[in-house]
Amino acid sequence: MEAIFDAWRVRSPFYNETHEEISHLVRRFIQKEVLPNLDHWEATCDTPRELNRKAGEAGITGLGFPEQYGGTSEGIDIFHNLVCAEELALAGAGGIHSVLMTHFVALPPVLAMGSEEMKQRIAPAVLRGEKIMALGITEPSGGSDVARLKTTAVRRGGKYIVNGSKMFISNGMRADYYVVAVRTGGEGMKGISLLLIEKGSPGFTQTKLDKMGWHCSDTAALYFDDVEVPVENLIGPENGGFIKILENFNAERLVAAQSCCGQARVCLTEAAEWAKQRYTFGKRLTEHQVIRVKLADMQRHIDTTQAFVDLCAWRFREGKINAADFALLKVQATRTFERVAREAAQVLGGASYIRGTKTERLYREVRVYAIGGGSEEILLDLAGRQLGYC
Repeated sequence: MEAIFDAWRVRSPFYNETHEEISHLVRRFIQKEVLPNLDHWEATCDTPRELNRKAGEAGITGLGFPEQYGGTSEGIDIFHNLVCAEELALAGAGGIHSVLMTHFVALPPVLAMGSEEMKQRIAPAVLRGEKIMALGITEPSGGSDVARLKTTAVRRGGKYIVNGSKMFISNGMRADYYVVAVRTGGEGMKGISLLLIEKGSPGFTQTKLDKMGWHCSDTAALYFDDVEVPVENLIGPENGGFIKILENFNAERLVAAQSCCGQARVCLTEAAEWAKQRYTFGKRLTEHQVIRVKLADMQRHIDTTQAFVDLCAWRFREGKINAADFALLKVQATRTFERVAREAAQVLGGASYIRGTKTERLYREVRVYAIGGGSEEILLDLAGRQLGYC
């Protein structure tokens, strides 16, 4: 399996020895701390918080974050984060990335716009893996149309009074800190702010949601009933949260695309290994032309998508960001993942329908990538508008 995972980095001009060091660090962590326990966590739909702490000790959760808050940022670029996402995909369970790395999208608004007191209070414990974060954007009435969110925060003296709900929130049950998008002003994008809301605040409750996949991670609905939040927990200027939410989406979609490539490689690897061992009509599956064509075509789709990922990562690193690129990238990656998982299942045959193969688990998890962080339909429409096709 490692040969397929390593080959794409060997061929890429964007990767050097520091990226390889991160690769081996995360791979060792997955092999030691995750793989021996993963089936149990998937069966019980629970992952111990101790895993986050161990990831913090290994330096995984601090990757790319400022040194002054306990992270590792010197010499780190977006490609290090992509290597981390790739290696986390080796587990063959997307929920592991959600468990360990949701702060990758929840913490940046705090570091970019929060007060220094807030940064010092929140970031070090999160980067050590001692505290867990969640990002609350999606609501029961809508997801990607952030400008129309309905959860309200009305200022009364030194507090905001928050009412409303959020839906499909990763780490919604486990989190200690929630970065929540609320409406503090009028209609539309100019009335949206970000608040830091802490677990245990009176009136703030969570309900666990059962899912098709990502069983080892938790997803929840959040409810706010006259929750009092200190004005000091406002992240950035009042009514100034919308732009930061949109900027966050680009990084989220880029890392999601890399995760799709990595998990597609898991499916390809499992299918190829199975095809070398399985016999039909007196021959190994790999001796049948149709199977070799399937495997080669899966590789073609993955390599093509990986090239798009690397291009968008380079643009991200150079500050040449176009939202249309990242929208199209995520659609390309999720469709590649879906196609490869489907073809791998065909090669595995009945084994792909039985619990115990990585392909079975990953095939169930395709949908969360095709919907979360912007559905394919919404992202294609966004790209069409950005590119002037209207």
